[in-house]
Amino acid sequence: MYVVDASVWVSRFLPGDVYHGPSYRWLGGQVAQGDPIFAPLLVLAEVAGAVARRTGLSELGTRAVTLVRHLPDARLVPVDAELAQLGARVAAQLRLRGADALYVALARRLGAPLVTWDQEQLERGRQLVTVLNPQEALTL
Repeated sequence: MYVVDASVWVSRFLPGDVYHGPSYRWLGGQVAQGDPIFAPLLVLAEVAGAVARRTGLSELGTRAVTLVRHLPDARLVPVDAELAQLGARVAAQLRLRGADALYVALARRLGAPLVTWDQEQLERGRQLVTVLNPQEALTL
């Protein structure tokens, strides 16, 4: 079980992204093994926007979200009051952006590692949870 940041999904959907290879391989392995992949529900907006912005094609952002939503082992967690409060504490404590803090907060709540390419999550999130990039996660 892992919490997966939007940065990993975005790089997986963009073949020209510098991190595409490891993201594609690691996520593919998780799906093949049937491991649950968690993310806050806001991952949909983050992925749609990033893919559409980087490709210039709105429909590619929409398709990427459809794929994430229909993965059998994807668990998209609503941001309820409890997660929002924990995210706020994490954001203040670690000086993270709000959305980034929600991924760390979810990983903490679930006791699961966070997989991300985001440098601030990688550096600061490690104060509270295990944080790996997909390349590191491939070696586990």
